[in-house]
Amino acid sequence: MSCTQTIIDYGLRSLGYGERLLPRADYTICQQFTLIGSGLIWNIYFAVLALSMGFVLANALAVARTSRHAWLRGPADAFIFVFRGSPLFIQFFIAYEALVLLPRAGIDVFGLTIQTSWLTRAWAGALIVLTLNTTAYSAQIFHGALMAVPKGDIEAADAYGMTGWTRFRRVIWPTMLRLAWPSYTNEAIFLFHATTLVYFSSFPAFQQKGDALYYASYFADKTFNPFVAYPIAAAYFIVATLLLIWLFGRVNRRLNRHLPGADGRVRYRPQLAR
Repeated sequence: MSCTQTIIDYGLRSLGYGERLLPRADYTICQQFTLIGSGLIWNIYFAVLALSMGFVLANALAVARTSRHAWLRGPADAFIFVFRGSPLFIQFFIAYEALVLLPRAGIDVFGLTIQTSWLTRAWAGALIVLTLNTTAYSAQIFHGALMAVPKGDIEAADAYGMTGWTRFRRVIWPTMLRLAWPSYTNEAIFLFHATTLVYFSSFPAFQQKGDALYYASYFADKTFNPFVAYPIAAAYFIVATLLLIWLFGRVNRRLNRHLPGADGRVRYRPQLAR
């Protein structure tokens, strides 16, 4: 089988397209590159959706932590403490076991039956756990940046007559994002790498449709050689991480476009004399 045919057969196997069975013998480098790359689609899926939803929820939690009302501040503090204080791997286990206990026939709500079986699938249940986890860490980052917003900026907004939502939207929130973005970039990278835990937790890989590390582990077990499949998976993640850094760097330059010399480019400037 040529490498081109292998890519056609296994390129989208993690999504259910192509060959149904995994290779059983004569494992080639092309097969490993193709299947591990196919599994990376799931890692990107988890990372993109968890970061998107977590970003919105984290902003809301950060604002709730600054509230003068205890009924807003207390639950936000508790949520952040629980999800930052417990390991993500254990959160996967607890979530799966809790979701399995839900009635298979669904839950009746006001006469309507809401199906729950889909929550035990990785694409839904694991995504919820990842979203809640990154929400907690990102909310802590945003809260710290919110507390670091210079008082002079707020006073200037007051002098211009901005109050309430207008002041928050035009002054406080953009400044908070500029301060928090470098740390939030690290959180995005950590979350992307954490997606490799999904299929090593309780959430099963339905019909062997797993992520990059799932296929890397499969080839390592079959060939008894971990020094091929795992470096291939690592290479894929390194490339994807570089793309993630580039994307977040573009956003960072956009946030700081009003600052002099803030184009985000790295320049080599050796100090030849003092």
